[in-house]
Amino acid sequence: MAPDGFTIARRTPVTLTEAAAARIRAIGAAEGRALMLRVAVDAGGCSGFQYQFDLVEAAEPDDLRIERDGAAALVDEVSLPLLTGSEIDFVDALAGAEFRVVNPNAKSSCGCGVSFSV
Repeated sequence: MAPDGFTIARRTPVTLTEAAAARIRAIGAAEGRALMLRVAVDAGGCSGFQYQFDLVEAAEPDDLRIERDGAAALVDEVSLPLLTGSEIDFVDALAGAEFRVVNPNAKSSCGCGVSFSV
């Protein structure tokens, strides 16, 4: 609480959609173990940076942990500045099913949606 009695709202720098949380839980249930989605940004791809998605059992000490509906995603401190304000989603469409990042920091992205520039 702030000194003046008002509650300070803290906005999570990265959010997880309901669909993404449901998919993380479903993968963990199918594997028979609790899993978290690690989202990272690496240099490369056709637009300069690319998203990396991995399923892991444990967080690293510097990870930001994003939780929703019993599921968790992790973002490392190096990737966080490029992902701040982003939403991690899961899309299941005719063309395929995938985790996707909706990133307001991306100035452009490639056709596949995995690579972006800032």
